[in-house]
Amino acid sequence: MSSAQSLRSLPAVDHVLRHPQLASVAELFPRQQIVEWIRQGVDDCRAAILAGAKLDADAAADFVVARTLEQKQVEDGRRQQQVINATGILLHTNLGRAPLAKRAVQRMLESSGYVNVEMNLQSGKRNKRGERVCDLLRQLTGAEDAAIVNNCAAATMLVLQTLAAGTEVIVSRGQLVEIGGGFRLPEVFSASGAVLKEVGTTNRTYLRDYEDAISEHTGAIIRVHRSNFFQGGFVTEPDIVDLVALGRERNIPVVDDVGSGCMQDLAVYGLREPTIPNSVVAGADLTLFSGDKLFGGPQAGIIVGKSKWIKALRRNPMMRTLRVDKVTLAAIEATTEIHLAGTAAKELPLLQMMARTPDNLRHECETVYNSLSIPPEFAVEVTECTSEVGGGSVPGSQIPGFGLRITGDSIQDVAIRLRGGSPAVLCRINDDAVLLDFRTVAVEQLNTLARQLSNALSSPAATPPGPLEGRSE
Repeated sequence: MSSAQSLRSLPAVDHVLRHPQLASVAELFPRQQIVEWIRQGVDDCRAAILAGAKLDADAAADFVVARTLEQKQVEDGRRQQQVINATGILLHTNLGRAPLAKRAVQRMLESSGYVNVEMNLQSGKRNKRGERVCDLLRQLTGAEDAAIVNNCAAATMLVLQTLAAGTEVIVSRGQLVEIGGGFRLPEVFSASGAVLKEVGTTNRTYLRDYEDAISEHTGAIIRVHRSNFFQGGFVTEPDIVDLVALGRERNIPVVDDVGSGCMQDLAVYGLREPTIPNSVVAGADLTLFSGDKLFGGPQAGIIVGKSKWIKALRRNPMMRTLRVDKVTLAAIEATTEIHLAGTAAKELPLLQMMARTPDNLRHECETVYNSLSIPPEFAVEVTECTSEVGGGSVPGSQIPGFGLRITGDSIQDVAIRLRGGSPAVLCRINDDAVLLDFRTVAVEQLNTLARQLSNALSSPAATPPGPLEGRSE
């Protein structure tokens, strides 16, 4: 068969669309997207023929279908979907940080239609967006008032722009952190219009450094909690109480960017992290934190503090651009209710994961291990491991637990197959071994995890079709 004959065998797009193997794909993806994949597959098939492949009509159709399914797999990897987190990182930024409480999820569903997001049903009059949840946050933290924006970086920018645009903001050099996405605190300062004034050194900053830096150009003092790294050894910095006392003496507002949003002492879990109520009690004018970290809610930047400053934030035109939607407000409201009710340890998945004991985790590992059919080329063992909080919270945290360690040939292929399953399973790879940390695997996911792991161990490595593959004449 000549190349010209093979080119005449290229399938029509409509013909490929009716192929039985694409029936399930058509249920999940828009027709326009599938057509685009098919056209790309036809182009690839044409290139393969011109490169010397001899393909009849059936082989050309199979080639295009294979390419289309390959594109579907690529899209599956990009499509947002539920996964099993077996990495042991509780607040995994790439996996959406804190899993939401069932109460919060239910409230979000109830808020998906028409809701009184800016209406008081008793009076029938308009009220402020998020009015009730701000009242709840005030009760929870002890602050005079609260405001909510779409993330903590937005909260930082809004606060700096409102309090200190065109003036200097004093900050310790040891707190000039880089946050997610490669954004750096100095860049946030610059975008807000505030002028960064660094004091101290990387590892040691004293109260006198702040005192010496204050001038008629000072607009605010800010403390930034190093939520995604920690310093040890020869280090020191003033406490928020000392900074607040200095701010009051010099009539300068003090902002405490706590970030991680911890609401309670974590000593019961063997962890240490500054809490939001303590920052408020210390007298910070404004305290900022994330909603989707240790607070256990959705992504948001929550600001609590003195009424006069919160009112100034609300008057800032940027507040309109940074506000959150009705569904996010519903989740924050429900999560705040959980904290106020004193049921956070029972209702928040994050705290439930923290509380799981090594003995319980080992038992779960053994149960899954005993259900597996393990091919001879792999070895699986129950092993001790350590988890971490992650997500810009409790840096350097180590929580002891148990997991499954898989070794053998092509261990990277096992990780790929776990990641490519439905649902996907995310793991760690340490010392040429796959590690499944059970601390971040929900109990109701254990049977699914066992099935997915068995599939990953027994399935051959997936091999994408090459440009010359296909059935020749």
